[in-house]
Amino acid sequence: MGISGMTGFARVSEEAEWGSWSWEVRSVNGKGLDVRVNMPSGLETVDQAIRKQISKTFKRGSLQVGLRIELSGAETVSINEDVLSTLMAAYERAEGALATGPALATLMGIRGVVEAETLSMRDLNEIAGATEALIETGTQAIAVLHQRRVEEGAELKALFVGQLSEMSTHTGQALQHAETQKSAIGEKYRTRIAEFDTEGVVSDERLATEIAVLAAKADVTEELDRLQAHISRGQSLIESDGAVGRDLGFLAQELNREANTLCSKSASLDLTNAGLALKSVIDQFKEQAANVE
Repeated sequence: MGISGMTGFARVSEEAEWGSWSWEVRSVNGKGLDVRVNMPSGLETVDQAIRKQISKTFKRGSLQVGLRIELSGAETVSINEDVLSTLMAAYERAEGALATGPALATLMGIRGVVEAETLSMRDLNEIAGATEALIETGTQAIAVLHQRRVEEGAELKALFVGQLSEMSTHTGQALQHAETQKSAIGEKYRTRIAEFDTEGVVSDERLATEIAVLAAKADVTEELDRLQAHISRGQSLIESDGAVGRDLGFLAQELNREANTLCSKSASLDLTNAGLALKSVIDQFKEQAANVE
């Protein structure tokens, strides 16, 4: 499947006899998994099921989940017989006749006599298949979001492939320039000593020793070896499945550390330029790594 991104949006709608509903799921970058679910009260079973599915599907990202439900109209109509009897008795006392026809219709229109019982959110728990349908469509929305994040991951992978290739190129150039580092240091040191040691006080042995010490301090072999190892590790990570975002972020830090050391030890402009070019690509790599789950 490959690496996955952390941004995306999904919307799934459905309807049944009791009403219609829609799920919306949004995801952005996050250091961990942060889930916020907004749905009507009384649907705790649905809430728990959706949270469980999200935890099973994702490892990182800040997710906002919303469920909107529109219930159907009045389900049943009932007559409050006690209230109606009281009103009819009062009418008979006042008019001396039974309340029939228009009179009865007037009494029936008084508030509290006829009551329309509409569905509530808690009633959904009693309707066969209602909560299951809500959970099923919510799970579908999560699956769509996951696919969006996988698609983003494929785009990020293409970027990483190019960036790691650039890093490898710059590291190879740095390796070539590093091979001339010792001779460059020796030449500069001898020239500098010659400017001050006009009487030839410094012996060739002492000069060779000092040059060897300086060359050892400026040796970048270990840094270049680690850079090559980190680049190889990065290539393995982007080919793997699962949540590797944190690993890529840590790898970017290690790459940057080695590039900084390479520049600080450089004794030539060419090697410095190679190191700076490497740092530029690593910064781009680090920025994109923050988008990986």
